[in-house]
Amino acid sequence: MKKITKAVFPVAGLGSRFLPATKAQPKEMLPIVDKPLIQYAVEEAVEAGITEMIFITGRNKRAIEDHFDKAYELESELEAAGKVKLLETIRNVIPKHINCVYVRQAEPLGLGHAVLLAKPLVGDEPFAVLLADDFMDAAPGQKNVMAQMTELYEREGKSLLAVQDVPRPETRQYGIVSGSPHGERTELLSGIVEKPSPEDAPSTLAVVGRYVLTPAIFERLENIGTGAGGEIQLTDAISALLQQEQILAYRYEGQRFDCGSKLGYLKAAVAMGFKHKEVGSGFAQFLQEFVSQHDLTQAAQPKGPATVTPLKPAAGSTPASAAASTEKQPAVARSVM
Repeated sequence: MKKITKAVFPVAGLGSRFLPATKAQPKEMLPIVDKPLIQYAVEEAVEAGITEMIFITGRNKRAIEDHFDKAYELESELEAAGKVKLLETIRNVIPKHINCVYVRQAEPLGLGHAVLLAKPLVGDEPFAVLLADDFMDAAPGQKNVMAQMTELYEREGKSLLAVQDVPRPETRQYGIVSGSPHGERTELLSGIVEKPSPEDAPSTLAVVGRYVLTPAIFERLENIGTGAGGEIQLTDAISALLQQEQILAYRYEGQRFDCGSKLGYLKAAVAMGFKHKEVGSGFAQFLQEFVSQHDLTQAAQPKGPATVTPLKPAAGSTPASAAASTEKQPAVARSVM
């Protein structure tokens, strides 16, 4: 069975939910403590054994390319100042054996179109797709989500979709799958539908931003035409691929934050700040002081009706026990590329 060595990162989205912060910088470069979202996603892929990173970019996304490039002037200044630790940090943003390739998506024609643009680089190989604003974190000692999926692919040889259960009212924000039990953490897909209404949803099992796909997906993407919103939908291509081959839904082990939403982004920042070796203890003390000094029921409320989803463990995780736990809870809202 072929190993997964290539990953596609669709990063051409406008990030309109974070304006004005994303007016002049990519949403994927928003930091979680001291690293941008896209670096976390790339690190996840590297740890899974992937060596070729394919970024599908758009206008105003040059900062992503610069981030993974060598910064001669900065390195020279840090070296001259004797700031060895910082110098090592920027030199190790990405390992030397990793190859980064950038493809421009000229028009915002959807996630499926972005994946299709990677075809000349992927060729006839299975590959991974990672959406950077779906921030995934594993518990200490646990393999990350993409590593779990690449290992599963090597055993099963089938396309994989990372999934999690969501409240039924929120099915309209996701691609929702139906299927039958296949393994301990997998289901054999029988169907997938994009953002169904709660009453029409075949299940509450939602697809999130990690995929392992066979190259057969490219033919489906080329032939399905445009779907919802006039875009080429990856969900539609996966549905068509079901007619040709088996696909598995994988209930991953770990925690997810939707960093395509402000609330999910803030949750990720708090969770990772709490775990950060440099600032974790000081940040935990601040959180304790803040909670003790503020009436949290008086927090600003959105105008009009709003629903905040209670935090709950992702599939396979152990319920967290407040600040003592290192596992984080997912914010459930579909990432929009």
